[in-house]
Amino acid sequence: MRKSTKDLFPIVNYTVLALIGLVTLFPLYYVVVVSFMDPSEYLKGGLRLFPSTWSLASYKYLLSTKSFLNASMISGFLAIVGTFCSLVITAALSYALSRRRMPARRAMLLLILLTTLFNPGMIPPYLLIRDLHLINSIWALIIPVLTSGWYVILMKGFFDSIPDSLEEAAQMDGCNDIGIWFRIILPLSLPSLAAFGLFYAVSYWNTFFSAVLYMTDASKWPLQVLLQNMLIDSSTAAGGGAAQELMNEQSIPPETLKMAAVVIATVPILFVYPFLQKHFAKGVMVGSIKG
Repeated sequence: MRKSTKDLFPIVNYTVLALIGLVTLFPLYYVVVVSFMDPSEYLKGGLRLFPSTWSLASYKYLLSTKSFLNASMISGFLAIVGTFCSLVITAALSYALSRRRMPARRAMLLLILLTTLFNPGMIPPYLLIRDLHLINSIWALIIPVLTSGWYVILMKGFFDSIPDSLEEAAQMDGCNDIGIWFRIILPLSLPSLAAFGLFYAVSYWNTFFSAVLYMTDASKWPLQVLLQNMLIDSSTAAGGGAAQELMNEQSIPPETLKMAAVVIATVPILFVYPFLQKHFAKGVMVGSIKG
């Protein structure tokens, strides 16, 4: 009896997990199917799990519109340039804080820790961005979030685990602090840089709320803001402007355009992850073990 119960549990467990997986993946599958569905077939109505005719009409139309291409380029700039700047700042600050000889090291660590515990809200950052004359500037979406106190603390833990003997040997060979950081520390930090780089890239690519606050010009919206305006009713005020331009095509159903836009906004991050996967497992454990 005990043996049969023991054998039954994996079957029930895998069945339940498979059903949960299907429920989770079905909306994603349906989005992809509708985005590739021929417009005439979609207009017939009904639930179609597999289109009889595949079409790239929605993708061709989206990629031919100025507003969608412009929003995609802005999101790409944020993901590439923002991630690079954030990694440089985070790695440099974390390495400096990991060195015991740094002046006011404990005071800075305390201030960084406070930023992880208390959030000033959205009014102080907005006033700062306004006074710096960065409203409607793409740098308003990068500078305020250049680094994260939590990431700095985690990466500092990784740098603490690097033996001091490596630095001492490099100093004996005549290498200065900048050279040690570039030639020794950063190459050893590839797992953590890959993990945090993925986190930063996803965050920048999905920039939404800060863009709504700081970007009043619709031509400077990133892709997520444009996508949100497409997904709501395009006839409303919120869906006007750049989003209205995308929905003016009468020969293509608005729903297929929306689904295609969702796929385009999702695919880049899905392609980035496999290249960082070999470093990701080590990077997510950064700072958790010292030795």
